[in-house]
Amino acid sequence: MAALTPRHIQNFSAADQLEPHWGYADRVVPCVNDPGSCEYLDVVYSSHDRGMIYTGIFWLTIGGILLVWAISRRLFPHEDPVAARLRQEKQRQQPPPTTTAAETGAGAPTPRASAARRLLQAIGSTSRRYLLPTTPLRSIFGRTTRLQVLILAILTGYLTIWSFVGITYAMWKTPIKGQPPEVYNTRTSLGPWADRVGVLAYALTPLSVLLASRESLLELLTGVPYTSFMFLHRWTGYIILVQSILHTIGWVLVEAWLYKPQPQVWNNWIAQDYARWGVVGLVLLVLMWLLSLRVVVARVTGYEAFRKAHYVLAMVYIGALIGHWQQLQCFLVPGLVLWGLDRGARLVRMGLLHYGYWPEEGKYGFRAAKAAVKVWRDAENGDVVRLDFDHVQKPWSVGQHFFLCFAEGSIWQSHPFTPVSFPAADAQGRVRHSYIFRAKQGETKKVADLLIKKLADAPAGTTTTTPVILQGPYGTPITSSLPNNANVLCIAGGTGLTYVLPVLLQIARRPTPEFLVHHLELICVVKRHSDLEWVRPELDELRERGVPHGFRMRVFVTQEARNGTMEEKKSEEGDEDSTASARSGSDEYARGRPDVAALVRDFVGSVVRGPTRVFASGPPGMIVDLREGVAACNSGGRVWKGEEEADVRLICDDRLEW
Repeated sequence: MAALTPRHIQNFSAADQLEPHWGYADRVVPCVNDPGSCEYLDVVYSSHDRGMIYTGIFWLTIGGILLVWAISRRLFPHEDPVAARLRQEKQRQQPPPTTTAAETGAGAPTPRASAARRLLQAIGSTSRRYLLPTTPLRSIFGRTTRLQVLILAILTGYLTIWSFVGITYAMWKTPIKGQPPEVYNTRTSLGPWADRVGVLAYALTPLSVLLASRESLLELLTGVPYTSFMFLHRWTGYIILVQSILHTIGWVLVEAWLYKPQPQVWNNWIAQDYARWGVVGLVLLVLMWLLSLRVVVARVTGYEAFRKAHYVLAMVYIGALIGHWQQLQCFLVPGLVLWGLDRGARLVRMGLLHYGYWPEEGKYGFRAAKAAVKVWRDAENGDVVRLDFDHVQKPWSVGQHFFLCFAEGSIWQSHPFTPVSFPAADAQGRVRHSYIFRAKQGETKKVADLLIKKLADAPAGTTTTTPVILQGPYGTPITSSLPNNANVLCIAGGTGLTYVLPVLLQIARRPTPEFLVHHLELICVVKRHSDLEWVRPELDELRERGVPHGFRMRVFVTQEARNGTMEEKKSEEGDEDSTASARSGSDEYARGRPDVAALVRDFVGSVVRGPTRVFASGPPGMIVDLREGVAACNSGGRVWKGEEEADVRLICDDRLEW
């Protein structure tokens, strides 16, 4: 407490009574200082007490939103498409006794939805039209949606209000004992305001950790994939940085300028432990910001080095904050607990997948999966690797992904991959895992080179394998809310096929024609026609099973094809235009990079009835264009009138967005 005495201009040793204040130093009552100093202390403590109340309101607001969201998801869950269709068929087959067949509308078009449902759908369609496109301030916010920026603006405005309200703004000139009258302290509301900003920075720390968690409590409550919170995590960190800088500037001005005599006051203040820990915390925060810059990650550190450094610096930063102001560790300890639980849950997930009884070995233990390897060499764009293995586990949901650790590379790194295989268990409980990735640089390049060497050294006719350790599944199901009357368009660029093919396979595997979608189409954008060999087993199954569903597949080849068949087709047509196309069986081929927004508009324009769902994965530029195209196809007014064709949604894989 003695270290706090100079700052709070109170003589604690001569105090008759101490008045506790949560998150702050106790106050000496009654005040025995000069009147100006006593008024200043009134403002200091009252503004702090209100600030603590405001942080409580802030967290209660977040908790209330999450609670309402979670309860709404339980009270009004999305019905499984197959179950919905069965229920509808049962209702049609068993009409009320007093109802005639004509009155049931057997064979008639589906009746218009209720007003409440149409209202919700219209609101959703209108919001997508205006909030789905990428923000125009791309140089600042990156390739994120207007909705994310709107949420950030609301959060920033909310925090700005709490930063200024409840503070009495005034100035007091107070005498200094042993100094002439012309030497005095200037006490202002700058100090209380700087404290308020600092308290809010502390209060945001557990939120920042929560937004970054892979084992996400937010995903569990809201159903929103944990990857969607990374933008807010990044910008919450920026807000904390700005708050910390403002807090520091405020108190530097007070201690180095407004308080006299100088430099004695400044030297005594900066020598205190809590001030030094504050400087350490700010330096760590600035360092985390610098290391998170896109140019630094891309050209200097690489993602894995950034990630590990970020973990270490963040934990040391929280420790420095505790050293700076221990009274506010109520906001910091939860951040440490959340971080620890996240790491612990990852280990538990990994153990559940790999620890057990292995009949082949006749013992319990931890065992990595053995993945069969295939490699397609591509010196220009990066080699492509396919891994296939069976693993005994519960099937995951379509759209979820796993983090894979390649034990022959580094056990300290893992990377997210979406299985291209459909999640279905056989009689022995084994589920087929199939993964595809392009090795350009970093760990994947290292692993690919190692596998290429193993393939070259392997005897002819043998299968080359590599040990793989899994963590997952992560993410949320992407087809659980797919309407049974939906039109489905899947667009994939390169290895993005792994995201959309399981969606199509799930639809194609539906057992009876009762579960048909109106339109089912796949658009692939690949560099070469031979790239489709990566997913030949899945495409062959899709072509076979998709016939009853009217499945259509279009392939756009963006570079000169090295496949003889494609070159022959092009020469036969004799058309050198970049949009020239060819047809092979049920598949259609075209050269050039497509306008994906126009493809979406054409698909929606061909829809006769029912909503449209667009599933997509590919380069960031493709996702940006798709957002524009899907947004333009939405119309809340038409949906309100019962035209479900104007209800268009985009479900995309945005894990790689910056």
